[in-house]
Amino acid sequence: MSETSLKSKRILVTQAGDFMGPVLCEVLAEQGATVIPNYDDISDPETPARIVAEAGGIDVLLANLAVPAPSSRVGEVSAGEWRDTFAAMVDPLPRLLQAVLPGMREQGHGRVLVMGSASALRGMKRASTYSAARGAQLSWVQAVGVELAPENIQVNLIAQNFVDNPTYFPEDIQANPRFQERLKREVPLGRLVGAREDAQFAAYLCSDAASCFVGQVFPVCGGWVNR
Repeated sequence: MSETSLKSKRILVTQAGDFMGPVLCEVLAEQGATVIPNYDDISDPETPARIVAEAGGIDVLLANLAVPAPSSRVGEVSAGEWRDTFAAMVDPLPRLLQAVLPGMREQGHGRVLVMGSASALRGMKRASTYSAARGAQLSWVQAVGVELAPENIQVNLIAQNFVDNPTYFPEDIQANPRFQERLKREVPLGRLVGAREDAQFAAYLCSDAASCFVGQVFPVCGGWVNR
């Protein structure tokens, strides 16, 4: 069996109906994984432990977390906006990890992949709340990744932007000529990264071939962070 095969992998995908969830489930299944999609509100503190228990033994936790990005000016960010954004995208991470960790330790291996954002790598106007939450994800992955690596549990993150997905780049935005001009101006690739291109990279990071990566952040953004 190829090292990139996912045939023996049981993969739990959170928020499977949003952001990269649908295409991730599709591509992972195509590559042989047993995909366990979950559609529950992951911000509920009780949800992570419950969905992990319901999933049974898993090899990979794919933490797909997203909310519509707030666009408040920094002086107008409300306490509720800040709290709700972190509750949806940051607070679930330690809860999910604590739920999967005993099983991964018992089986002697495991993988956690967070679908994050390149907004944590480059400043964006009117994105302080969203970028802060995505940055917290990034720092958490780096710290947890080096801590768990000696236990053969790899934790990594894809930092994406300008990737085709219905949460941040729906069809009406993509069809707007001004957005197409922005793509050509800001993204060296000159187009959105395809949803399947991103998902296929995620699938690789879930495979045994990617066992050398520890607490790493992989920008997938068509070169946007290099501008």
